[in-house]
Amino acid sequence: MSANQSPAGQQPTATYDSAFLKACRREPVPHTPVWFMRQAGRSLPEYLKVREGIPMLESCTRPELVAEITLQPVRRHGVDAAIYFSDIVVPLKAIGIDLDIKPGVGPVIANPIRSRADLARLRDLTPEDVTYVTEAFGLLTRELGATPLIGFAGAPFTLASYLVEGGPSRNHEHTKALMYGDPQLWADLLDRLADITAAFLRVQIEAGASAVQLFDSWVGALAPADYRRSVLPASRKVFEAVSGYGVPRIHFGVGTGELLGLLGEAGADVVGVDWRVPLDEAARRVGPGKALQGNLDPAVLFAGREAVESKAREILDTAAGLEGHVFNLGHGVLPTTDPDALTRLVEYVHTQTAR
Repeated sequence: MSANQSPAGQQPTATYDSAFLKACRREPVPHTPVWFMRQAGRSLPEYLKVREGIPMLESCTRPELVAEITLQPVRRHGVDAAIYFSDIVVPLKAIGIDLDIKPGVGPVIANPIRSRADLARLRDLTPEDVTYVTEAFGLLTRELGATPLIGFAGAPFTLASYLVEGGPSRNHEHTKALMYGDPQLWADLLDRLADITAAFLRVQIEAGASAVQLFDSWVGALAPADYRRSVLPASRKVFEAVSGYGVPRIHFGVGTGELLGLLGEAGADVVGVDWRVPLDEAARRVGPGKALQGNLDPAVLFAGREAVESKAREILDTAAGLEGHVFNLGHGVLPTTDPDALTRLVEYVHTQTAR
């Protein structure tokens, strides 16, 4: 059973009545819940201290370190949910793909996948491949108590882009060339990645995740028709694979204003919105029956307290009529963000929305 199910005849778990899960379920909340993408790490000095000298991928496989980093923003900021500290390429590394995360660059793949023969390198992911994930979730759920823990994974399109390009890409030319030039191979690649992603999410949910988020960081590079034809089936497969657990499923991408309805259609319960689209307009595009998450521009946090609170107030006012709203940034916390600005923002949102 999931960490937040409340089936008939059984007592609710500690996280079930949390503001975060209530908002995801579009139920009345005591205050608008807040968490931040990339809150676990990056901007916190305590994070830099514990990670000193430890490569990123290695740090993701140390349960005690993962737990400490995941808990740091909960302690410091008082956010309404923790997000598991990891990276979207961890499951690829776990199944034997030769990759590394290079500082200042990102994930780099030694041998890009561009042919049908390359597909054989993408074997199934098993729980035994990621025992450190299960161990870390166990440590975290005991420590967090009533605070929900969000698990996450990279979406098939974004993982495919890294694999095909060999690393981060501005134009995704190799990715799109494969998608347009060999649609069957592309479909098979995304289907394989959907299975790997679903398996990775299942491990996290069965270990205690209260919700899961699918990150499709690069999918904003596509037109809606291409997304519907070439990406939606794989993303839907991931969401359907975890639908039986009863945990909220969040879908987020960057630059996805034209895709918001499709992100919801893929099977999300909550659609993440970046800062480019106001939440009321996002709600119109997504349609009824979905909660929204977002959407303060991360750069606003550099503008000073008055400006941050003014922009946060705009978002809260715009979100006033939504079925469910989780306050977040429109993308991840920037590395040089003042941690105190995040703490003050959490307090402001909680105070302004207290019911």
